[in-house]
Amino acid sequence: MSLQTKQIFVNIPVKNLEASMEFFQTIGFSFDQRFTDENAACMILGSGMYVMLLQEAFFQTFTNKDMVDTSREAESILAISADSKEEVNEIVQKALEAGGRPSNEPMDGGFMYGWSFQDIDGHLWEVMYMDENAV
Repeated sequence: MSLQTKQIFVNIPVKNLEASMEFFQTIGFSFDQRFTDENAACMILGSGMYVMLLQEAFFQTFTNKDMVDTSREAESILAISADSKEEVNEIVQKALEAGGRPSNEPMDGGFMYGWSFQDIDGHLWEVMYMDENAV
Protein backbone atom coordinates (compact mmCIF):
# COMPACT_ATOMS: atom_id res chain seq x y z
CA MET A 1 0.00 0.00 0.00
CA SER A 2 1.31 3.43 -0.95
CA LEU A 3 0.50 6.39 1.28
CA GLN A 4 -1.14 9.27 -0.56
CA THR A 5 -2.40 12.35 1.23
CA LYS A 6 -5.06 14.78 0.08
CA GLN A 7 -3.38 17.92 1.33
CA ILE A 8 0.00 19.29 2.35
CA PHE A 9 0.62 22.15 4.75
CA VAL A 10 4.23 23.36 4.85
CA ASN A 11 4.91 25.55 7.88
CA ILE A 12 7.59 28.24 7.72
CA PRO A 13 8.51 30.91 10.28
CA VAL A 14 8.35 34.58 9.31
CA LYS A 15 9.54 37.67 11.13
CA ASN A 16 6.69 39.97 10.05
CA LEU A 17 3.49 38.24 8.98
CA GLU A 18 1.96 41.29 7.31
CA ALA A 19 5.12 41.99 5.28
CA SER A 20 5.40 38.33 4.25
CA MET A 21 1.77 38.24 3.13
CA GLU A 22 2.29 41.41 1.09
CA PHE A 23 5.43 39.91 -0.50
CA PHE A 24 3.63 36.74 -1.59
CA GLN A 25 0.51 38.63 -2.71
CA THR A 26 2.76 40.75 -4.97
CA ILE A 27 4.02 37.53 -6.57
CA GLY A 28 0.42 36.44 -7.14
CA PHE A 29 -0.50 34.09 -4.28
CA SER A 30 -3.73 34.35 -2.34
CA PHE A 31 -4.65 33.40 1.22
CA ASP A 32 -7.42 31.36 2.81
CA GLN A 33 -8.83 33.84 5.32
CA ARG A 34 -10.45 31.03 7.34
CA PHE A 35 -6.98 30.00 8.49
CA THR A 36 -5.39 33.43 8.74
CA ASP A 37 -5.07 35.55 11.87
CA GLU A 38 -2.42 37.63 13.68
CA ASN A 39 -0.21 34.55 14.20
CA ALA A 40 -0.52 32.70 10.91
CA ALA A 41 -1.57 33.00 7.29
CA CYS A 42 -2.60 30.15 5.02
CA MET A 43 -1.11 30.75 1.57
CA ILE A 44 -2.72 28.76 -1.24
CA LEU A 45 -0.27 27.12 -3.65
CA GLY A 46 -2.82 24.99 -5.48
CA SER A 47 -5.47 22.36 -4.91
CA GLY A 48 -4.72 20.84 -1.51
CA MET A 49 -1.32 22.58 -1.27
CA TYR A 50 -0.68 25.29 1.32
CA VAL A 51 2.16 27.13 3.01
CA MET A 52 1.46 28.32 6.52
CA LEU A 53 3.35 31.52 7.24
CA LEU A 54 3.78 31.50 11.02
CA GLN A 55 5.06 34.36 13.17
CA GLU A 56 8.39 33.14 14.59
CA ALA A 57 7.14 33.06 18.20
CA PHE A 58 4.06 31.07 17.14
CA PHE A 59 6.17 28.72 14.98
CA GLN A 60 8.38 28.04 18.01
CA THR A 61 5.37 26.64 19.92
CA PHE A 62 5.30 23.67 17.50
CA THR A 63 8.88 22.50 18.08
CA ASN A 64 11.58 22.22 20.73
CA LYS A 65 14.29 22.67 18.10
CA ASP A 66 16.01 25.93 17.29
CA MET A 67 14.94 27.71 14.13
CA VAL A 68 17.43 27.83 11.28
CA ASP A 69 19.21 31.14 10.67
CA THR A 70 18.20 31.54 7.02
CA SER A 71 20.87 34.20 6.47
CA ARG A 72 23.50 31.44 6.87
CA GLU A 73 21.76 28.07 6.65
CA ALA A 74 19.21 26.30 4.49
CA GLU A 75 16.74 23.82 5.90
CA SER A 76 14.81 23.15 2.70
CA ILE A 77 14.07 24.40 -0.80
CA LEU A 78 10.39 24.87 -1.53
CA ALA A 79 9.92 23.92 -5.19
CA ILE A 80 6.83 25.02 -7.10
CA SER A 81 5.92 24.46 -10.72
CA ALA A 82 5.06 26.90 -13.49
CA ASP A 83 3.37 26.35 -16.85
CA SER A 84 6.24 27.72 -18.96
CA LYS A 85 9.77 29.13 -18.87
CA GLU A 86 8.25 32.57 -19.29
CA GLU A 87 6.07 32.06 -16.21
CA VAL A 88 9.12 30.94 -14.20
CA ASN A 89 10.87 34.18 -15.15
CA GLU A 90 7.76 36.24 -14.38
CA ILE A 91 7.29 34.74 -10.89
CA VAL A 92 10.95 35.12 -9.92
CA GLN A 93 11.12 38.64 -11.34
CA LYS A 94 8.06 39.63 -9.27
CA ALA A 95 9.69 38.10 -6.17
CA LEU A 96 12.89 40.07 -6.76
CA GLU A 97 10.97 43.30 -7.35
CA ALA A 98 9.00 42.70 -4.12
CA GLY A 99 12.18 42.51 -2.03
CA GLY A 100 13.33 38.92 -2.48
CA ARG A 101 16.92 38.08 -3.31
CA PRO A 102 18.33 35.88 -6.06
CA SER A 103 19.32 32.41 -4.93
CA ASN A 104 20.75 30.96 -8.16
CA GLU A 105 21.05 31.89 -11.78
CA PRO A 106 18.43 30.37 -14.09
CA MET A 107 19.16 26.70 -14.87
CA ASP A 108 18.18 25.43 -18.31
CA GLY A 109 18.32 21.66 -18.72
CA GLY A 110 16.42 21.64 -22.02
CA PHE A 111 13.22 19.89 -20.97
CA MET A 112 13.49 21.40 -17.48
CA TYR A 113 14.02 25.03 -16.55
CA GLY A 114 14.25 26.59 -13.12
CA TRP A 115 15.20 29.75 -11.29
CA SER A 116 15.45 30.36 -7.55
CA PHE A 117 14.88 33.20 -5.12
CA GLN A 118 14.98 33.83 -1.40
CA ASP A 119 11.86 35.34 0.15
CA ILE A 120 12.11 38.25 2.58
CA ASP A 121 12.75 35.80 5.45
CA GLY A 122 15.53 33.97 3.57
CA HIS A 123 13.54 30.83 2.71
CA LEU A 124 14.61 29.29 -0.60
CA TRP A 125 12.06 28.90 -3.40
CA GLU A 126 12.70 27.07 -6.69
CA VAL A 127 10.30 27.85 -9.52
CA MET A 128 10.49 25.25 -12.25
CA TYR A 129 8.95 24.28 -15.55
CA MET A 130 9.22 20.78 -16.98
CA ASP A 131 8.13 19.81 -20.48
CA GLU A 132 6.51 16.49 -19.58
CA ASN A 133 6.32 15.49 -23.27
CA ALA A 134 10.13 15.53 -23.42
CA VAL A 135 10.59 13.27 -20.39
